[in-house]
Order: sequence, then structure tokens, then C-alpha cells
Amino acid sequence: MEEILVPIGLFAMIAAIVIVPNYLRLRERREMQATVRAAIDKGQPLPPELIEALSKDFRSRKVSSAHRDLRIGVILLAVAGGVALTGVALGGINDNAMFGTVSGAAIPGMIGLAFVILSFFNPNKRPPQD
Repeated sequence: MEEILVPIGLFAMIAAIVIVPNYLRLRERREMQATVRAAIDKGQPLPPELIEALSKDFRSRKVSSAHRDLRIGVILLAVAGGVALTGVALGGINDNAMFGTVSGAAIPGMIGLAFVILSFFNPNKRPPQD
């Protein structure tokens, strides 16, 4: 029975981490819309702060720039380097651990390398105006 509960618990935890914040955000948004609807139905004017808060809730999609791509790529390459160094350190204990860990470092390393290459071809060369 324990062999089944542990994997189910792991996947339930991952699902809860993803689903619960989205559900809470959706519920808060519905309550805000109901409040605004009630104020409009009663003929009350909406304060500018409320309109600003409602419009700020939308996440604007960040425009990709060469600067941003380069930063993401360097961070992923650093993560891959750290995982690879961990694999080399574990290699003193067990060769299989080294090969498994270094091969796992290849995934973020290749994605980071792709971001660095894309930063040179990105037509939007300006750094983001955050």
C-alpha cells in the first residue's frame, strides 16, 4: 500500500502547487468583478484607484529582447555548470552518479546555449524598460 501512496502523494503535491494558486487568483478576480458590478448597478462612480488596480492585475507579456535572452541563457548555463560540477564531485563516490548527473546538466545547458545564440539573432536589441 505504501508503494502506491508515495507516488500518488508526490503527484498530488505537484498538482496542488499548480492548481491552488490559480484557483485562488480566479476566485479573487470573480469577487472583485462582483463588487464592481454591484457598484455600477447602484450608479456609484468607480474611483480611479480601483480601475488602476483592475488593469494592473493583467500580466503584460514581456517583449523578448536580446538582453533578456542573453540573461536567461547565462543563468541556464550557470545552472548546468553547477549540476555538472556536482556530478564531478559525486564521481569520486560512484561513476554512475557522475554520468547521470552530468547528462542531466546537458538539458539546461543546451537550452541556455540556445538562448545565448538566439540573443544574437533577436531583432529587438534594446534592453527591456522595466
